[in-house]
Amino acid sequence: MEKITSVIELREAILLLEMKQANEKHLLKEEFKNTCENLQPVNLIKNSLRELTTAPNFKGNILNVLVGIGAGYLSKKVIVGGTINPLKQLLGGLLQMGVTNAVSKNGDGIKKTVMHLLTKLLSKKDVITTAN
Repeated sequence: MEKITSVIELREAILLLEMKQANEKHLLKEEFKNTCENLQPVNLIKNSLRELTTAPNFKGNILNVLVGIGAGYLSKKVIVGGTINPLKQLLGGLLQMGVTNAVSKNGDGIKKTVMHLLTKLLSKKDVITTAN
C-alpha cells in the first residue's frame, strides 16, 4: 500500500476501504443465508438422500441388504417357527440379526458362490441328459 500524503488521498483510501467492507459484508450475509438454508432439517435429509442415491454401487448395496433381511427373517421362521417360548424367540431374534448382518456384508461372495454352484449343477444336468 502506498503512503498517503494528503487529505484527498486519505479520503479516497477511506472510501475504497468502506466500499470493500460493504462488499464483504454483502458476501458474508449471502454465505450466512446459504448456510442457514443448508442446515434446515429438510434440506439436510434431501442432501443426504441425494448423496446416497448417487453413490456408486447403491443398487447393489440395497439388494444385498434386502436379501440379508429376507434371509434373516426366513432363518428365524425356520428355526423358531410359531413358538411362544421367550428364550427361543430371543435366540431367533439374535439368529435373525446375525444372518441378516452376515448376508448383507457378504452379498457379493454369496452371489458368486450360488452362481458357481448353479453352473456346476446345470452343467452336470446337461451331461446326464446328453448321455441318455
